[in-house]
Amino acid sequence: MEMIFIFILYFIISLSASIFGAVAGLGGGVIIKPLLDFFGHFDLPTIGVLSAATVLAMATMSLIKLGVSRSEAKIDKTVSLLLASGSIAGGVFGKAVFNYFAVSLGMLTEIALLQSITLSILLTLLLLYFLKKDKLKSFVFENRVIIIMIGFSLGFISAFLGIGGGPLNVAVLILFFSMNTRDAAFNSIFIIFFSQLSALLLIVLTTGFSDYDLSMVGYMITGGVIGGLVGTNIAIRLSNRQIERIFDVAILLIVFINLFNIVKLLN
Repeated sequence: MEMIFIFILYFIISLSASIFGAVAGLGGGVIIKPLLDFFGHFDLPTIGVLSAATVLAMATMSLIKLGVSRSEAKIDKTVSLLLASGSIAGGVFGKAVFNYFAVSLGMLTEIALLQSITLSILLTLLLLYFLKKDKLKSFVFENRVIIIMIGFSLGFISAFLGIGGGPLNVAVLILFFSMNTRDAAFNSIFIIFFSQLSALLLIVLTTGFSDYDLSMVGYMITGGVIGGLVGTNIAIRLSNRQIERIFDVAILLIVFINLFNIVKLLN
């Protein structure tokens, strides 16, 4: 009975995270990571793999749904591909740094605490930015080297924190490329697809999956597939303002979860 409860729990986590991820461009990893930290069933490397697999499933179904529905979503493939390419390189470096400290040096508790604190600070800053963004200047960067470097920074931070990069992507697309929140959300999912695919391929080509506990991966991927379809179906019917509100609420909830995890790790 306990195992059935756990299966259902992880399916619900992946489903709800993927719905929010598809609607607001969060990706889902930024929700999955702190929740899996909270329940404590898996170590940090395994949480990273479970999150990446779920988010990839969500992003794949979301992009398929956008293509089939032929919605008015505007995906700037040039900018998004440049950001994605930089994000892939940054992700490889970020994962290497994470593995060195968390795996090689065995600093799992310290890294988990650092992740939760850093994520709480970043998300709080993002929330403040979104509340004031209409009064702040935005830019339109066109230099490809700069765009790739921005992507590299996104990839490094996201890989080290194990979050997939969704909220950071959305903020960068709005601030540096003058997209509205709705278009930024869809472009964020486009970037996330490539970054998470590369993260999993890197594991396939290096260590393989034998060291990870993937007992929940099937349930979480199923939640990601359904969540991607449901979330995208909702998103294409929402206005820019409605997506902004969902984004703000989701970020606020994630900050509270991370703060709880910090208290838990310190005790």
